[in-house]
Amino acid sequence: DEMGQLSEVMMDVINCYDLATASRNSFNNFIVELPPICSDVRQKQRISIDTLPPEVKAPFPSEPVIPLRTKTIKEFQEDMDRATTSGDWRDVRDFYLTTFDSFLEINAAFKREANAPFNTIEDSGVNSKFLNAVYDALLCTPQDIQKSVLKGIINSLLREWKGPRTKDDLRAYFILVQNPQYSSTSTYVIYAHLLRQIAGLSEADHHFLVHWFKKLSPRRFRQLVERFLHFISTRLLPAPPDELPPLTRCSWWIPAATKVLALFNAANSISTPPIMSFTDFYNITLDHIDIMEQYRTWQSHGNSNKFSFCQFPFILSTVVKKAIIQRDSEQQMISMARQSLVNKVSRRQRVDMNLLFLNIKVRRAQLLSDSLDELSRKRADLKKKLKVTFVGEAGLDMGGLTKEWFLLLVRQIFHIDYGMFTYLKDSRCHWFSSWKCDNYSEFQLVGTLMGLAVYNSIALDIHFPPYCYKKLLTPPIVPCDQNTPIGMATATLGDLQQVMPDLAHGLGELLCYEGNVEEDFYLTFQVFQEELGVVRSYNLKPGGDKIPVNKQNRKEYVQLYAGFLLNKSIYKQFAAFYRGFHSVCASDALMLLRPEEVEMLVCGSPELDMSALQRAAQYEGYSKADLTVRCFWDVVLDFPLELQKKLLHFATGSDRVPVGGLADLNFKIAKIDVSTDWLPISHTCFNQICLPPYKSRKELKQKLTIAISNAEGFGLE
Repeated sequence: DEMGQLSEVMMDVINCYDLATASRNSFNNFIVELPPICSDVRQKQRISIDTLPPEVKAPFPSEPVIPLRTKTIKEFQEDMDRATTSGDWRDVRDFYLTTFDSFLEINAAFKREANAPFNTIEDSGVNSKFLNAVYDALLCTPQDIQKSVLKGIINSLLREWKGPRTKDDLRAYFILVQNPQYSSTSTYVIYAHLLRQIAGLSEADHHFLVHWFKKLSPRRFRQLVERFLHFISTRLLPAPPDELPPLTRCSWWIPAATKVLALFNAANSISTPPIMSFTDFYNITLDHIDIMEQYRTWQSHGNSNKFSFCQFPFILSTVVKKAIIQRDSEQQMISMARQSLVNKVSRRQRVDMNLLFLNIKVRRAQLLSDSLDELSRKRADLKKKLKVTFVGEAGLDMGGLTKEWFLLLVRQIFHIDYGMFTYLKDSRCHWFSSWKCDNYSEFQLVGTLMGLAVYNSIALDIHFPPYCYKKLLTPPIVPCDQNTPIGMATATLGDLQQVMPDLAHGLGELLCYEGNVEEDFYLTFQVFQEELGVVRSYNLKPGGDKIPVNKQNRKEYVQLYAGFLLNKSIYKQFAAFYRGFHSVCASDALMLLRPEEVEMLVCGSPELDMSALQRAAQYEGYSKADLTVRCFWDVVLDFPLELQKKLLHFATGSDRVPVGGLADLNFKIAKIDVSTDWLPISHTCFNQICLPPYKSRKELKQKLTIAISNAEGFGLE
């Protein structure tokens, strides 16, 4: 009898529970193959929990009668104080023993009204203050009481393994998952089975749990998320022989924990503002596994039962996602280069190694026109490795020329005189000009340029609002049907706030206005926009110029206004930009990214931490104790931000910080035995600065400042 065997071995675990480790044999006997967690873990498209109906109705059996328990927080705390003082724990022991004996008793203890239904997503019906008090006290009780709680949980899980779920069952799961005892690895077997049962619940049940989880206090919520992440990390890493069962015998642990963690991520996503930063869901342990195997599994099996962390991209850090995109790009580059070689050989033509690259040749004086012309003519080569040549210069592109090409090109494209993008001072970002024309190919080429930067792992100094990256992922894969709208992300007042904060503030006041909206504002469903000096009017809906804005329809007016400014008025410009970006970056990997992560891949990390660069620096000819090196870091750490960015540009060819931070740059300081009259030299291809043996801080600062302030152009000695 499987359940009997499970019960016996669970008792074994309890008997050896002392907040240390359990017997290896007990665990080995315990692990049995149970049904897999539910399939359809994540479809190959973005699904948000808030796409479900406001109230999901599921067929629940009639609720059993819950016994009446009347203990209050005050009475419980008095019992605890008495037990602590006298050493007589009988009352406390009886309370814990009874409370965690079954799902019914859990509800009896913690439900605010024993037999009230509490059938809404808005209220779990749990007395949170009492529950928190009971759990906060639990770890301060004697070991036999803690054992009795675990024993009761085991009995509850065995008893509730099968059958339809009532709301009281959901409440019990909601309560049990908050138990602080699961922080100990000796309880992980029990914890894993609890998570498996929660993971196996229906979508309707998960919907309720998500909304209940979001009502937890931020501190409790964070503790639970950190506990899940630690559980997954501990199970991923090799465990001491007697601590955990062999990974091969409990392969379902990680999928179950990740699925439940996804419910917390959904709860965080629908909270305004979010309870935690999305980066707090990253599991850094995953930075050190074979992520490409996970990615290939996801590509091959999609939403099947075959588990992959890529089904749950919220748990993958930006560093991991960048690695996936880089390796995916490398594979595409190799594939394109191989195809070019095969074509040449099959035609018996002479093979030129340049055909393996996307070769861009430009004149500095005509940088923009030459670049756009080269990209237009070489669309078939976009997925090859980029190689840049500045006409008339002897520099060889080992990466440094490419970085400078991007840097200079972006400066020109986004200059106000060029007219493609408008700089908005209030939001300090660029936005698409709404002027109409017959040809939007230049917007496509700018999108191509940004795609090339991501494809070739170059960070750009671009200042788009976050909403732009949301549009780039709408949808994340270019639709086959040319008539399918692209880049039409849902526009909210918050999105408009990112781009046009003053206008968004005014619309917010309209929504809150208590007076007569129609008479005082005198607005219609019509907007006016200046285009090349001419003011044009646009109806937000058919006949909009004749529809007054009033209290009843003002919310619709604001939604349509935001949608017009952020989507409709620039649709053709952004559609061209979208297609240009995806012509280079088309990859399943884009489905793993949040808009904020796309922005980080394009622009790099916003944090310029020179101390991290110092800690990771390597030396050639110098040691970190040498006078010149010590003077260098004294000067650099004391530089203002602008000079630090110039130093970064001087050494690497870009003033942007890569994803993962400056520690990932492989920065090197090398010694050159020349006169100290020389200025420092850099090799941007290798992120290297060469310093003469300067003897003083003053001399080094003077020479370094001159070098980094005049760092445009390349040459060979």
